[in-house]
Amino acid sequence: MKNIFDQAVSDELTARIEALNPDSQPLWGKMSVDQMLAHCSVAYEMAYTDRHPKPNALMRFFLKTFVKSGVVNEKPYPKNARTAPVFIIADRRDFEKEKSKLISYLQKTQELGSEHFEGKESPSFGAMTAQEWNNLFYKHLDHHLTQFGV
Repeated sequence: MKNIFDQAVSDELTARIEALNPDSQPLWGKMSVDQMLAHCSVAYEMAYTDRHPKPNALMRFFLKTFVKSGVVNEKPYPKNARTAPVFIIADRRDFEKEKSKLISYLQKTQELGSEHFEGKESPSFGAMTAQEWNNLFYKHLDHHLTQFGV
């Protein structure tokens, strides 16, 4: 798994995002490109903001016990995998705004570095290692950029 905290990897991901345009079509799935960009930002919003509600104790136990390992491991996501409700973007978004926001989150993550994420609390999964954060961020972003052929 590539290291999202590495400048070269961050630059590569940024270039892939920049290769998208408002007319980019998915190779699979139902999201438009603007929805996909907004969807990818949710993981960063959960790490950096309080915009999304924290799951209750029972849901958090379920997520930590049954979902976390599939999210933070190095195995790629399958095509058309189900997503958590908080990640569903039903409305259309401004492509340029969403692209800029996602690139900003990616740059912030790289600049903060792995040290910032070591032991950082996830609202869904509890304390995670920097490697788990890396896998969560990189795997998700790579999956959706591949979905759109970049």
